[in-house]
Order: sequence, then structure tokens, then C-alpha cells
Amino acid sequence: MRESPYPMISVEAALHIILQHVAPLQPVRMQFGDAWGLVVAEDVYAAEAIPPFAASAVDGYAVIAADPSPVRRIIGAQPAGAMGTLTVTPGSAVHVMTGAPLPAGADAVVMIEHTSLEDDGYIRLHTQPAVGDNVRPIGQDVAAGQLVLSRGTVLGAAEVGLLAAIGKTHIAVYPRPRVAVLSTGDELVDPHQPLKPGQIRDANRYSLLSAVREAGGQPLDWGRIPDRAEAVHEALESALREADAVLTSGGVSMGELDLIKPYLAERGTVHFGRVRARPGKPVTFATVDGVPVFAMPGFPVSALVSFEVYVRPALLRMAGHTYVHRPRQRVILEHAIRHEPDRTEFQRAIVTRRADGRYTAHTTGYQGSGRLLSMVGANALLVLPAEQEMFPAGSELEAWLIAPVREEETPANS
Repeated sequence: MRESPYPMISVEAALHIILQHVAPLQPVRMQFGDAWGLVVAEDVYAAEAIPPFAASAVDGYAVIAADPSPVRRIIGAQPAGAMGTLTVTPGSAVHVMTGAPLPAGADAVVMIEHTSLEDDGYIRLHTQPAVGDNVRPIGQDVAAGQLVLSRGTVLGAAEVGLLAAIGKTHIAVYPRPRVAVLSTGDELVDPHQPLKPGQIRDANRYSLLSAVREAGGQPLDWGRIPDRAEAVHEALESALREADAVLTSGGVSMGELDLIKPYLAERGTVHFGRVRARPGKPVTFATVDGVPVFAMPGFPVSALVSFEVYVRPALLRMAGHTYVHRPRQRVILEHAIRHEPDRTEFQRAIVTRRADGRYTAHTTGYQGSGRLLSMVGANALLVLPAEQEMFPAGSELEAWLIAPVREEETPANS
């Protein structure tokens, strides 16, 4: 019986090795509006205060708070967008709009709802203002020189808006990793092709391309490669030249046509070639000329689960993220589960948050490595530890959340 030259290591050891050998990509500068979803590669400070002038927070009348008179003469209006020349003095008021600069002499604004117009250009105040009422002071939102975004921040809608507000039009960010995705196997055909005897459609390439995109990477479709050494070598060499990482499926077991591992061993360093996990025992990680290569098994579920466990964290690290793991949640099994206790197993499951705050889980049915349907609709990977065969209903397990948790629906009349 042929023996693999690669020792079987734990999932934790495999993840540790991967994260030791990947690093954030070289930052690039880009226009801030194009940087949504990327990670900031510099500390960002505000060059100016926001607001840069004392401004009215409401539509109303700018007044002197210490003036006891309930009736004030309207001496003009101050719109937003321009600095006026009006000066408020005791007994006077200026009509101001939201966001308008506070006129000279004024120290408060009375909301228009708390006033009434009198004859001959006067207003009556129905409330006595205090200093600072309805006034946004200089730097209330952001002080000049303030740190507003730290390195490692993910740019969402609010962060992009903040960059616009402080006039930061270009920013250093970590780029999306370019990931070349290829599948190997003479039995594979493209989805649009009819099947001949012995053929199957290439699902892995498309699921992995989508997984790369979902993880924030830039997927590069490197096509379907036949089981010929020269074709595999040529495809991998071109991918290594063009991509930041390479992701393959198939060709990593012990068959004569499993050509990926021998090539990687010859061309670079194979850091591990087997993991004590199900699915995905033959998953392989190597580096060639500094480029990480992730070789996934050929079964569709094995490939996609292995991507979740090993590749996604690496791509997030390359994209500059500081936290790269899926959220973990302790859950209670709704039914009994049996598994082979020789390896850690990741079963696809649906986790629900009950009305009483408990998190429960049930699997998606038959968990075969070829049944891609077991991944459809799953929002978690249940971690079944090795050394234990049976997990009765009510057992507590760890779940890795790969999609939002479902909330228990409560009856409409409850």
C-alpha cells in the first residue's frame, strides 16, 4: 500500500502554518470613492475641523442668550453656504438656516417652532435660550489634527463619507488579492456542455471563484486543465506569474494522475499535504516563489469547506484585515449526530437563535463530500471533534458561522 510522504496535521496547526506564510499585500493609493470595502493602510488625520465655523443646528433665529427681551427685531437672514456681515446686538435677531454660519455677536439659536412673527419685522421668543443652544461649535464633529481612521479600518459607507468630509481624496489601502482559480481533471466539462459517459460538470471552479469574490478577493478564472503534466505545469506557471495566490481543485490525492503535489514539491515548498479533517483530508498548502498555493480536493463539498477553513482567512490576511476568522458560537444540537472519530469533521448546518436566546443547530442532511446541496442554505459549519463518535441531541458544540444566524419566528398572535 502506498503511503503519503506528508504527515497528517491538525486543523489548528494547518491554519497556524498558513497564517505564518501569508502577509498583507503591498499597499496602493487610490481615489477614496473607489476604495469601498478595502482596508486602510495608513492612519488618517483630519487637516481641518468639522464644522470649520460655528453653525446653526436648526432653522431659527440667532440671538444673544443673555438678552432678556422676549421681542427681537429681525435685522436680516443668514443662509447656509456663505459668511454674512450681519452682527447681532441686544434686541435684534438674525434668521438662520440649518448649517448656516452663526452671525457675529450671537451665541444661541432659537428654533423657529419656538417663535412667532410680530408686526413690523419683529419676532417673539417663547423660550429663553441658554448660551450654546442649537449651535454646533467649531470642531464639534471632528477636531483639526484628530485621528479619524486607524490603519486596519475597513472602508464602509460611513468611512468613505468621512473621507469626503475631511477632503481626503486619495488613501493608501491594501488591494484585493488576485486569486487564480483552476480545476484539473479529464472528466470535467464546462456547465453548458452535454455530458458524455464518465463526465461530470465542473462545479468547483465556479463555486471557488464565487467564494474568492465573497471573501473580498479578485478572482481570475484560469480555466479547466486536463490531467497531463505539461498542461498542469504550464497553467500553474502562468498563474504564479500573474496572481497573488493560486487556488486549485483536484489532483491532490495519491493517484497516478494527481499531479499537483509533485509539481509543488519540485517547484516550491509544500508546508503540509494532509490535514486530520473531514472533508478535506488531502488539502495542500505550498509556497512557490513567495506565492501561496492552496490545492483543494476534487469533491465539491471538500473544496468549498476547505476554502472556508483555510483559504478565506489567508485572503483576508493578504487584504490587510486584522481579524480573519469566522465568528464562533456554541450551539445545542437538535438531533443526534454520529461521525467517524478519526478526524475533526465539519458538518454543514443551520443555526437558529431561539426566542429564549439559545442557539440551536441541525444539519442539512446527508453530509457526503460530493453533495454540494449540503452547503446550500447552510449558515454554519458544525465542528465535531475527533475521538468522540456520538453526539446526542442536546449536546453542545462549536459552530463556525458562515452566514447570518436565523431568528426563530414568533407567532403573530403571541
